[in-house]
Amino acid sequence: MFKVRSLSVRREELSISHEGVVMGKKLSGVLIVLGCLLMVGGLGLLASGMTQKHDESIGGSGIMAFAFGALTCASGVYMKARAEQAALAAVKPAPKTRGGCGLCGTESPAVMCRTHQLHLCPNCLHKHYDARSCIYVPSSRRGQAKAAWA
Repeated sequence: MFKVRSLSVRREELSISHEGVVMGKKLSGVLIVLGCLLMVGGLGLLASGMTQKHDESIGGSGIMAFAFGALTCASGVYMKARAEQAALAAVKPAPKTRGGCGLCGTESPAVMCRTHQLHLCPNCLHKHYDARSCIYVPSSRRGQAKAAWA
């Protein structure tokens, strides 16, 4: 019926923002269920207030309970949407940045070898240099099709 985890098994520690996302998802579900229950209860009170005796205080309580339930349910839907947005923002990969030598990866590239499609820093250029087969262009310039250079 219930799963019990042993104490020796530790799951990785969640970051504070990820814990907030998890809590927001759980709390939003609870608010939606609570709001639906309040709306059903409000409809029950409203129906009992519309009997032959026409007790207006029970009908007013029913309207108030239904309205508060709708507000609570809408708050839960809003919190669920915000938690999903936060979860998507946390998962989104960082944009790729241009930079780094293709060989050493530590310095910024100065030239690009068109033959091998490799960005090279000045220190790695002398290791790669081959005057017969390699064509070098400045690395800051965007690469163009090989047919344009032929």
